[in-house]
Amino acid sequence: MQDLPKPKIGNISAITITSPDLEKSLAFYQKLGFKELYRADMPFPWIQITDGALQLMLRKDNTPYIALTYYVNNIDKTVHDLETEGIGFVTKPNPAELIKRCLMRSPDGMNVSLVTLVEGFMQPTGQTMLTMPPQDYSNPDKYINKTCGLFGEFAHPVTDIDISMTFWEKLGFKILSKTTSPYPWAVISDGLNIVGLHQTKSFSAPTITFFAADMKDKIEKLKNNGFNNFIEYGKQSNVVVTTPEKQHINLFQLGM
Repeated sequence: MQDLPKPKIGNISAITITSPDLEKSLAFYQKLGFKELYRADMPFPWIQITDGALQLMLRKDNTPYIALTYYVNNIDKTVHDLETEGIGFVTKPNPAELIKRCLMRSPDGMNVSLVTLVEGFMQPTGQTMLTMPPQDYSNPDKYINKTCGLFGEFAHPVTDIDISMTFWEKLGFKILSKTTSPYPWAVISDGLNIVGLHQTKSFSAPTITFFAADMKDKIEKLKNNGFNNFIEYGKQSNVVVTTPEKQHINLFQLGM
């Protein structure tokens, strides 16, 4: 396994997803191998969940939204440092708020947010495709999420990989792999998160992606348990799940 970069922005992160009905969303993700960690009603209702490797922050809001979120101790300094490197922010921290938030966007519109680190938040320690030894990818017994498999990437459609990378490099991301087949795409990481840059029009929004050597069996088991919120993609062992919040999750056969 190649040497990974050290996270530049922070050491704790989650994918933030807004939900009009938190309990409905929680029940849905529980069927996909996630469990509740924390919940609170301030400054708005939210539930933090994890499958042991990937962390999701479900936030009460009727407007669909998904973002890669970093929880940081000194958000003002982080914002200043990123602005010095040429990163622009859509929103910046409100000095009056105890929990500060700000938002930046990639050249292709992916939301990346910074939030003040709350006491008790921790990064999951389970292995993803970033941290698991490649020789173990084909061993489902070692997957921490027995329902979906290995978290592989937060897939992001882009217009031009090279232009997109100028943004992600400033956030501390490095290219782990890059190819031109079946279209230009690259897997990048900052040592904490995995993002896939896909120069294609085959999908249009950031998508959480899981891989498994036994994905066909996992999909069949989901079907047998009455789970039907997906469409088949290409072949029987690849599906795209539609979540209650109208986001998408790929469940793909490893080595597709």
